This record gives sequence, C-alpha cells and structure tokens, in this order.
Amino acid sequence: MTETQKVPRRDEIPEHYRWDLTTIYVDDAAWEQDVATIEQMLSDVAAVQGRVAGSPDDLLAALRLRDQVSMRLWQIYVYANRRFDSDTTDPVGQALAERAGTLAAKVGAALAFIEPEILAAPEDQIRAWIREYPDLAVYEYALDQLLRQRAHVRSAEVEAILAQFSDITRAPGEIFEVLTNADLHFPSIEDEQGQPVQLSHGRFLRFLRSPDRRVRRDAFVGYYSAFQGIRNTLGASLAAQVRTHVLNAKVRNYASSLEAALTPNDIPVEVYHNLIATVNASLPRLHRYFQARRKIMGLDELHFYDLYAPLVPEADVAVPYEEAERMVRAAFEPLGDEYGAAVAQAFRSRWIDVYENIGKRSGAYSDGSYTTAPFMLLNYQERLNDVFTLAHELGHAMHSYFTRKTQPYIYGDYTIFVAEVASTLNEALLTDHLLRTRDDPILRRYLIVEQLEDIRTTLFRQTMFAEFELEIHRRAETGEPLTTELFSTIYRDLVARYHGSEVALDEQIALEWARIPHFYYNFYVYQYATGLSAALALHKRIVQEGSPAIERYLHFLRSGSSRPSIELLRDAGVDMLSPAPIQAAMDHFSALLDELERMT
Repeated sequence: MTETQKVPRRDEIPEHYRWDLTTIYVDDAAWEQDVATIEQMLSDVAAVQGRVAGSPDDLLAALRLRDQVSMRLWQIYVYANRRFDSDTTDPVGQALAERAGTLAAKVGAALAFIEPEILAAPEDQIRAWIREYPDLAVYEYALDQLLRQRAHVRSAEVEAILAQFSDITRAPGEIFEVLTNADLHFPSIEDEQGQPVQLSHGRFLRFLRSPDRRVRRDAFVGYYSAFQGIRNTLGASLAAQVRTHVLNAKVRNYASSLEAALTPNDIPVEVYHNLIATVNASLPRLHRYFQARRKIMGLDELHFYDLYAPLVPEADVAVPYEEAERMVRAAFEPLGDEYGAAVAQAFRSRWIDVYENIGKRSGAYSDGSYTTAPFMLLNYQERLNDVFTLAHELGHAMHSYFTRKTQPYIYGDYTIFVAEVASTLNEALLTDHLLRTRDDPILRRYLIVEQLEDIRTTLFRQTMFAEFELEIHRRAETGEPLTTELFSTIYRDLVARYHGSEVALDEQIALEWARIPHFYYNFYVYQYATGLSAALALHKRIVQEGSPAIERYLHFLRSGSSRPSIELLRDAGVDMLSPAPIQAAMDHFSALLDELERMT
C-alpha cells in the first residue's frame, strides 16, 4: 500500500486545512481555566436558589446568570468536542470530551431549580412582570414557552436528579461514536487499479460511487463485515438510547417519545405523520426511478451497492478544494454582499476542517457555540459531490453566524426543525450556478441526477429512517425487548417496502441501522426531509420573486429561535403544517425523472 493510499495522520494535514481551535482557547490550559471559572460560578447559582420568583429583579438576575453560565459551558463543550472529533484516538481529546460532558451534567443539575421555581409562581404574576419590567421583555417568548410546558416540568428536586442522570444517558451515543470511529477496524479491498486500499468511513462512500461495480460490491461487503462483528454491541447501545427517550417521555408526562421530542420546539406531531404518509403515497415514483436507474446502467439486477454509482460518470471529475471554494462563493452571490463576506471569512479564518485523517470523526457537520465560529467538519475527497457537501455545511454555518450576530443568547440557536433549510437551499443555489455557467449537456444530465438523488437520499431515505425510529420507539413503549435481531428485521422490512422489487435485497443492508449516528439524536432525521421540502419551496420563491423573497429568507436566517419554527418558515413563505410542501417536492421529483428519461 503506497503512502498516498493510506489515511494520513492529523499532523500530516497542512495547518490551513485544519480548523483553528485557538480562536476558542489558545491551549488546553486556557480551557482548564474556564472550567475552573464555571465551578466558581456555580456557587453564585446556588445563592439564588429559593428566590428566583421573589421579584422581577430576582427573576432577571437568575435568567441572566443562567445565560452566562450556559454560554461559557457551551464554549467549553465545543472546544472539547472539536478536539475529540479531530482525532478520536487521541486520549487527551477523549478526556476533554468526557470531562465536558460530565461538566454539562453538573451544570444542568445546578441550574435545574430555575424553571420549577418560575412555574411555582402564579402565571399571571410572571406575565405581569414581563409587561411592566422592560429588562424582562427579551425573555418574553422564552418564558411563554416555559409556561406552556408547565405540565412537563417537574419539581426542582426531580429536575436536579434528571439533570444529573444526563451524564449517564449520553453514554449510548458516546459508545457508538468511539466504537465506530476509533475502535472499528475495516478490511482492505483492491481499488480500480487493483491496488490494496484500506476501507474507511470516507472511502466507503467514495467507493460506492465508483464506476467499477466490482469495487462497489467489495466495498459494500467489506464495510458491513466490519459492523457484523460488533452488531450486538451496537444493538445494545441503540436499545439503551431508545429506552432513555421512552423514560424521559414518561417522567415528563408526554403521551409518547415522539411528542416529547417535538413539543418543546412547538412542532405538532402531525407534521411527522404527514411526512410519512405523503412520502409513502409516492413510493411508486421512487420505484420508477430505480427502474430507470437500472436501465441506464444496463444491469439485469440493481443492488444496494449500485444506488450511488454515477449515472453520468464522465461529469464526476476531480474538484480540488480551492476550486470548490471558488464555486460555492460564486453560487451564493445572489444572497448579497453580507452573506458573501461571511462565507469568505469561513475560509479565511479556518472555520473548516477539510480532509480525512486517522481517527477523525466520519461524515460532515457544522457546529459551534454562541461565542465561537460555527466550525465545519468535512472529509473532503475532491469529487463534485463533496462540493455540494461543502455548500451544505456552509448553509448551516451561515444560519448560525447570522442568528448569533442578530439574536441575544437566549435565542442564539435555531431548532432542529429548521436546521436543514439553509443547508439544502445552498445546494440548490450551487445547482443553479452550475447550470447557468456551464453550457454542457453532460453536466446538465449529471445535475438532474444529483437532484433526483438528493430527493431520494434526503426525502425518501430520511423518511424511511424516521419510520424506523418511530417503530422502534413504539416497540419500546409497549415493553417489547429491543434486540439486534428485531432492529434488523424492522429495518429490512422497511427497506424492502421503500425500494420495491426493482432493488435486490442484499443481506448486508439489514444491518445499515447499526452505522447511522442520527438514531441516537431523538427523532432528528425527519427534519432532513421536512427541511429539504421547505428549502425547495423557498428556493422556488427566490427564483420567481427575486429580492423580496431573498430578504424574507435572510430575515429567517437572522431569527434564530426567537419565534416558533413553524411561524418563521411561514413568514419566509412556506407552511409546513400542510402536506403541500412535501407533495410539491414529490411532484418535482417526478418532473426531474421525466426529464431524465427524455434525455436518456
């Protein structure tokens, strides 16, 4: 195996391709000082216990103190976890992340009395203080949300105990991350040139896109063979995570785990069920796409390792990272100078960790705190698809940047329901840019396929994930034991229904649930599907209306969590309480498929 085929060590990656964590703390010693500061602040927190709702001044002081402690904790947590994700095999990073999680549980327990004390006061009194005391006005929406959750917030003593248990309930997700990123050993396969190459999370996705079917099959079989050996451990960890969600729902008096996950963000459970019902009604469209894919590829039988293979391989050329930067910056120009300047800062100030290294967390994400840059993790492999991933994560980063630039800390984040809107809209803008600037019928066909694939993998696939998540929680809520075999059976049945008879049911696919980190996130995945639908609707308005729609969209980016997500999207131009945006996305999928069939 040559040096270029090995996954490099972290220190072999040039500095300008690594995120600059010194913008948070110059070194680990500075991080330690802030941890000590948090410990000191907790004595101030203890001093206000018992008098949070004694007067408007007391209430304001308690809320401001909570913000200060939480803001500093968030910064501590981000630094530790970015250190850990940079190289999950590094014991120092592991220790920092572990300590940050423990500190978060301790702080949560220390602050747990604040909300119960507010709820113990007469609601009319709290609302009167908000009206009469100007400095409390900033907390009006946050307090209104709390007051509406009165039935689900327990006593101060119970809340403190629940907060302490968060140090334990995060364990299943941590076990998954360490097991699949640090301890999982992949076999080697032969690449397209017959050279041995070790599989990794990043290379698996690259090989699935190989035009060589033998490479795709070997990567698929080899990748899942690694998970086969740890499937029971992963089954136990996922079962434990689901049980924590079920227990939380019971303790907080929710009717279901789904309701417990959605209600705090003002998302009606009907949104979840509308998504599943609307997508299921359109499964014949997905089956028709698989039929078209099989015919275009000239295959007698389509397998799961064929689903990511390029239908237009001649367009999937190498794209160096610097060229990717130029492409996305040009694509985002319609959103204006301020947006463009923020994107330029992301590249200039090293917000982005670009390339894969040994032990680095797989996948891609954007994550920061109110006081830090919205850092982005990539595992860039220099394909056009990776350019779209870059555009996607920049959408998250810009949403965070504009929110935190505009909103006070209490509203300085956005709900997970709208988290995928900005990222997906950026991908649509990149597609527009390429179609507009490249007069190339091959590229056009490629981009049509990519849009179809985006809807397949984001709307159809994530909705399948959402069904799986809903079903395993339902089983747990009825007291059924959650086992590796049950997970695989449920998942296999869903895969068969979603993919129909056009895709051969490879035995390895039943284990795919074991590699999906989002199943530990408590009903997160459905929002990829709703986010894509909302983004497609907003993108259509931007194309049709121009400046007015763009300004509404930028206002949405600046709004954070200052109002219910459903209302923010409605003001931007899309109503997610209706199945109409999901249906419109399904119709768009059909139109793209019609065009692909005409072109081929």
